[in-house]
Amino acid sequence: MIQLRKFKQLIALGLLGLLTTWIVSCSTANVSTNTKPANSGVATIEFWTMQLQPQFTDYFKNLIANFESQNTGIKINWIDVPWAAMENKILTAVSAKTPPDVVNLNPGFASQLAGRNAWLDLDAKVSKDVRSSYLPNIWQSSTLNGKSFGIPWYLTTRLTIYNTDLLKQAGINKVPATYAELAQVAQQIKDKTGKYAFFVTFVPQDSGEVLESFVQMGVTLIDTDGKAAFNSAPGKAAFKYWVDLYKKGLLPKEALTQGHRHAIDLYQSGETVFLASGPEFLKTIANNAPKIAQATGIAPQLTGDTGKKNVAVMNIVIPRDTKQPDSAVKFALFLTNDENQLAFAKAANVLPSTVKALSDSYFTNVPANASTIEKARVMSAKELKQAEILTPSLKDFNKLQKAIYENLQAAMLDQKTVDKAVEDAAQEWNQR
Repeated sequence: MIQLRKFKQLIALGLLGLLTTWIVSCSTANVSTNTKPANSGVATIEFWTMQLQPQFTDYFKNLIANFESQNTGIKINWIDVPWAAMENKILTAVSAKTPPDVVNLNPGFASQLAGRNAWLDLDAKVSKDVRSSYLPNIWQSSTLNGKSFGIPWYLTTRLTIYNTDLLKQAGINKVPATYAELAQVAQQIKDKTGKYAFFVTFVPQDSGEVLESFVQMGVTLIDTDGKAAFNSAPGKAAFKYWVDLYKKGLLPKEALTQGHRHAIDLYQSGETVFLASGPEFLKTIANNAPKIAQATGIAPQLTGDTGKKNVAVMNIVIPRDTKQPDSAVKFALFLTNDENQLAFAKAANVLPSTVKALSDSYFTNVPANASTIEKARVMSAKELKQAEILTPSLKDFNKLQKAIYENLQAAMLDQKTVDKAVEDAAQEWNQR
């Protein structure tokens, strides 16, 4: 199985988001020089993925062999990059003008480089008919200023994973559906069980889940002029929501220092009742904590008054400096076509981003005596039809998250009032 626990680090920016900043120092000695043989008539495409070996080595070898047999003038050189090294490697390669030809990123980070004109303009290379084969809301996640910079690949939506034994111990009969309901049961859970309801991180360089919760609660983060829009009544209410939970002792203190991976650790050890994550983690829980897995149930994703649902997206981008743009686009579209997306989604327990692949019965029919994992797959796919990337595509999105998270922390530690924290965060963004 893909290292999907790491996948969610980046979505929960997405899969839990798709969205996180993951810069880790990496020596330039590790950066590919992107040397392509000059053999006549053969285009060599360098293709980077993120930590998909060895779990999917056979899958990609077969896919590449099939592509090369259908395109005899193109050879694929597949390089799998450790997750923690990818951001630094691609930044270095793009800056040195020695990038791969096709690379697997996520819209959050890719959009930062799209703002620097690092990627190929795909609107000129991919027809409208082909673009329409992908889920429209997902294709939109890889656009910036009206231009397409990426092709969607695999997806996850969050679910509420919960411990039925702890819920029963706390005397709670209904799984909360909204953040407001979650806050209502958090104190009861702490009083009756001594456990926390859940964990979420406020580390600026980690998951964007808290920012996504703002949008779900009705907060507009950025206005049409790019200025902060969260210094508003809904914005202050969202700040207050998280600050109050922390001050009441209903969030673990390490929420200020530990990343989202800690949420999985706490759930697997029976220290939290709820885990907001993708269904791919159910297998991880089953492997690492069988007793917890036996007591685990699933419910739809937590949301706010808006009813909005998050999706984490992984996409494929093609650097503008590729020497083989047409061949690179051809391979990227092959990698993400209906047939290959369906096969990879089944192998990795994720969701496809094409309309046809998602309509397969594998994602719509719940088998008799279905396992929790099978039920989660169908529930997750159903959510995808209305899910969206909740946070805006911005070339300096990491600065927005940093301003909000650092000021949230200051309010949680009584260094600022909520109003002051909101005001300062907005000012930091506007004056960046």
